[in-house]
Amino acid sequence: MALTRREFLMRTGSVGGYGAAFLLMQSLGLLPLKSSAASVVAGTADTGKGVSVVVLGGGIAGLVAAYELRKLGYSCSVLEARERPGGRNWSVRSGTGIALNGYGTQTCRFDEGNYQNVGPARLPSIHGTILGYCRELGVELEVEVNSSRSSFLQNDRVAGGKAFVQRQVINDTRGHVAELLAKCTAQGALDQTLAPGDRERILDFLRLYGPLDSAGAYTGSGRAGYAEVPGAGDQAGVLSQPVDLHTLLDAKFWAGILFEETFDMQATMFQPKGGMDRIPYAFASKLGAVVQYNSPVKEIRKTAKGVRVSYVQGGAEKTVEADYCFCALPLTILRTTPNDFSPPYRKVIGECTYAGAYKVAWESRRFWEQDFNLYGGLSFLAQGCTPVWYPSAKLFSPRGVVVAGYSNEVGTPFEGLTLEQKFAESRASIERLHPARGRELEKPVYVGWSNVPHNLGSWLQSYSAGRGRGEGPDPGYETLIQPDGPVYFIGDHCSHIVAWQEGAAVSAHRAIRQLNDRVRAA
Repeated sequence: MALTRREFLMRTGSVGGYGAAFLLMQSLGLLPLKSSAASVVAGTADTGKGVSVVVLGGGIAGLVAAYELRKLGYSCSVLEARERPGGRNWSVRSGTGIALNGYGTQTCRFDEGNYQNVGPARLPSIHGTILGYCRELGVELEVEVNSSRSSFLQNDRVAGGKAFVQRQVINDTRGHVAELLAKCTAQGALDQTLAPGDRERILDFLRLYGPLDSAGAYTGSGRAGYAEVPGAGDQAGVLSQPVDLHTLLDAKFWAGILFEETFDMQATMFQPKGGMDRIPYAFASKLGAVVQYNSPVKEIRKTAKGVRVSYVQGGAEKTVEADYCFCALPLTILRTTPNDFSPPYRKVIGECTYAGAYKVAWESRRFWEQDFNLYGGLSFLAQGCTPVWYPSAKLFSPRGVVVAGYSNEVGTPFEGLTLEQKFAESRASIERLHPARGRELEKPVYVGWSNVPHNLGSWLQSYSAGRGRGEGPDPGYETLIQPDGPVYFIGDHCSHIVAWQEGAAVSAHRAIRQLNDRVRAA
């Protein structure tokens, strides 16, 4: 059957991944490039003069909102339920207490200087707004190694559970796919629909991409690794024997192969030195007494002049009145917070669903570096706790913190396990990838965001019952991004960048622009 150029590119991408389609489009001169820009808030220092705003929630959205509102002259206060800023931006270290509903309180016992970001743990280079704040606030960044060709892919149902090195899986898959496509092209199957000259260019591309030999066959490549690495003298090196295509297809490794091709997972990624919470603490340092901690919100009401918010502080109930409210609380928390929001907003809050991401982190000798040449990146398993995420901080130091399990546990068997059972499952995943190293794991911590007080979920999955996020225009989303009288909703759930700090920041910027227009008009 004849294929159009578009169909050919789509099929190349589906079997060979974004990288294959990217290179092929480049070779055909079809790839336009775009750059991303940081969101900005325009206004002068007296834009908000005489106007008060109460911000509910001291996560990234609330902190960004307060920081920018104050620049514009608004009178501002932030109510944060916790004793710290950041919300889901949370780094645990030695001595950190981890209180979870249903699991009591764990105390982190990592060695001094070690930490784990149990919420967000990477900053894509395309997220210009949050990176801009890091520059503005003096938060020092380092590279986060989000992928490594030395990491592993593993499936219990294939090859006796053997873990395959990712460089071999990726490059053997490319080689087999390139050979199949080259055969189709050479046999003229695409001649009727490809432009003149494209046939030879595609074959040239596939010979390089495979790489293929002079007969158009894939027989292995140094890209896939070596059974015996090259060295001095007569040690020329022995290529690894290619994994056959049937095994690769049976293993269904493509989710792990394509992970780093996702738009917001592509290199280069960054992380703050010393922990992701360096970002909220930098905001908090600038805001000072504007942020009131240990002040959970108890009620939100509209008034003739604006809003009245009740909260608890130091065991006493207090109230604050303001002209406007920026609400950055998770919708899971708003669901049980008395309010007089309009019916469409109450409907979204009542029907939305949240994911329940979890992380299990361990401290250990850096066996992944010392024994397996793994410096950052992720390994993926088809079962158990996945992925395994190797640290990018403090490379070459004696000990480090590795994550064995970062997934959504809602509706899975893992959700119902006891803490000790969760740790056992996590250890077993390390053992699948790195035999005999599971026993070296120490000082585990588990954070399940469905059980974190003041969150009760990690990120929004759907705005409406029976409807997945991203399934076309969503009336629930359209409701939330408009103010309900004096109340403006902010947070990553009020953006198309859900689960990222960038989404939280740009949602705050958008709400401020809306408020500025309203204030100017008044």
